[in-house]
Amino acid sequence: MEIRLTSKEDAAILAEYFSANREHFQPWEPIREAGYHSSESLTKRLVEYEEQHENGSAAHFVGLINGQVVSHCSLTNVVYGPLQGCFMGYGVSKEHEGTGVMAKVCQVAIEYAFKELDLNRIMANYMPVNTRSADLLNRLGFSQEGLARKYLKINGVWEDHVLTSKLNPENS
Repeated sequence: MEIRLTSKEDAAILAEYFSANREHFQPWEPIREAGYHSSESLTKRLVEYEEQHENGSAAHFVGLINGQVVSHCSLTNVVYGPLQGCFMGYGVSKEHEGTGVMAKVCQVAIEYAFKELDLNRIMANYMPVNTRSADLLNRLGFSQEGLARKYLKINGVWEDHVLTSKLNPENS
């Protein structure tokens, strides 16, 4: 499996990935406007992502097998100063769920956050019913920090989320 930062050339393969997994991702995502995952819309966002990679404000990764996207992981809302933290979000194709590819992509993102971005904290949150996310974050060494009521509007409904974080082991 190849794991790397996204580039503007990834629009077509990402559009295919999101299209093929629309129903699979729907329970865990906000409602998106029509065309949000089109190649044209993704191209615009991918250009912005490349700028974010360059200035250290975010990092967006893809996991590919045979040139096809099978998972994605993003470090977003990077804040420097006294916090030195970010949020991590991720997804895996229905076909590769439970195969370990998601953990591999997340681990690369975690190492990037701590070593390249020099962050102290990564926060990742999940809906209590999403046991797969809970298990993944636990395996990756995230610790639960609390529960946020009506935290995000997911699939049209305000959903509670379990708050977790992983701290940079180099910053003791």
